[in-house]
Amino acid sequence: MDPLPYKLTSVPDYRDSSFDCLVIVGDDPTALGDGLSDLAPILTAYCQADAAVLEAGSVALIPSGPQGRLLFSNSGRLNRDQDDLRRLYDAAGAGLTRAVGAGARRPLLTVAKLASLPVGREPWATQPAADRAALLGAMQALYTPLELRDIGRRPKIDQLGFRPSSAGEAGESQLRLAAALEAGRILARDIGGSDPERMTAKRAAELIRSVLGEDAGVTVEVEERVDPAKYPLMAAVDRAASGVPRHAGCVVHLSYRGSGDCPQPLLFVGKGITYDTGGADVKAGGHMAGMHRDKCGAAAIAGLFRTLQLLRPPRVEAHASLAFVRNSIGSNSYVADEIITSRAGVRVRVGNTDAEGRMVMADLLCLMRERALGLPNPSAASLFTVATLTGHVIRAYGVNYAAAMDNGPARLKDTSARLQRAGDLVADPFEISTIRREDYNMVAPKTEAEDVLQCNNEPSSGTSRGHQFPAAFLIRAAGLDKHGLDSDRPIAYTHIDVAGSSGDYPDPATASPLLALAARYILPDLSG
Repeated sequence: MDPLPYKLTSVPDYRDSSFDCLVIVGDDPTALGDGLSDLAPILTAYCQADAAVLEAGSVALIPSGPQGRLLFSNSGRLNRDQDDLRRLYDAAGAGLTRAVGAGARRPLLTVAKLASLPVGREPWATQPAADRAALLGAMQALYTPLELRDIGRRPKIDQLGFRPSSAGEAGESQLRLAAALEAGRILARDIGGSDPERMTAKRAAELIRSVLGEDAGVTVEVEERVDPAKYPLMAAVDRAASGVPRHAGCVVHLSYRGSGDCPQPLLFVGKGITYDTGGADVKAGGHMAGMHRDKCGAAAIAGLFRTLQLLRPPRVEAHASLAFVRNSIGSNSYVADEIITSRAGVRVRVGNTDAEGRMVMADLLCLMRERALGLPNPSAASLFTVATLTGHVIRAYGVNYAAAMDNGPARLKDTSARLQRAGDLVADPFEISTIRREDYNMVAPKTEAEDVLQCNNEPSSGTSRGHQFPAAFLIRAAGLDKHGLDSDRPIAYTHIDVAGSSGDYPDPATASPLLALAARYILPDLSG
């Protein structure tokens, strides 16, 4: 299977007449650089007729140029404190959207010489990074939802040409990398963005198996039911849905091991809530719409393994367990005040059934803790939970940012900070949060009957430290509190909340944090 639904080609000459629209992304339409200098008179004349083209975010479509259509998408300045590669990512997406709207089927994308790129002052400020961000932004705009492909909708274009700043082998390598990243994002968007009947737990597992099972490199194992003996907290969430065969949950396990020594095993747990009604603590007041996106954490990790499969990086070992469960309402729903003993032997008192994400991940995080302890050097491993977990993270940071937070051993590894720096290189930004004593106090037992409290009964967005204390719960419910800085067997653990960065419904799903994780862990030439 081709990794992309359209042909992606490297094009050395922007005058190539086999394309039907030239899309230029740049920060100044009157200063394109030597490589595009022939087009300067056309754009200069257009700017004199319409000065709006000089404004950041503008898109100008001119019926001229070597392909008969010339489009300039203005990123705006790049050298201010608030600027980053998303200026180019967004501009390329806007440009391709306009080109498709104009009827282009074979657009050619290129990035102009950027006059305001702060070379030497920001790690992301290089022309190759600008090329990569623009190409990824263009591809994001070209995604066609799975539901439309199911009914025969053709791809938005037939071919995407890209004129890279580096020709030859470097340019081809850039396209191969972008294609692998985009193929992973397509799988992630298909899972995360599709409606709750098209992407039930079983159908998500089938899609993952069909895509990843076509090629060697990644192993896929599916547990067709949620076993209460193995995953008691997850099974509680699955109770109401399990009586409806098409809604019953499952667990998907993925593994990849590259050639050579793999010094830093990566262990992921993904939240894949196929639909979140809130359970018995039902989401009211219209807050249920869009809850089919509650599976975007697991979706991003599945997509990351697609990228691993295509790139086959050496010295990388990665394992993932994905919890695909529907949080339904019914006579068999789990309810607040229940006390359930987790896989780790921790007695959990349920405080709010709408805090189901931490429930379905805690047992799998315990499974990954056990896996780490079975390694020759457990402290070399890095554990992650990835989830659209809280509304509070959106209240804290807005809709475009994931938040990462480390336990003590992960903080010593600088995990979140290095992930943030990697995300900056691929227009997938992160904020860093900290797990503090108040978070552990929040989930401390309130009676002698339980060991940990799952949640309070207020919305996370209205709770102080609403996106941090769930990480403390996960640490305690999974038994990771025995592997902190004070342990002789420390295990690094980082929780990533992508409720904001995964895509603000009804905007398209983004597949975040796939790009940042890939830049950090499987593309060493990017982040070191």
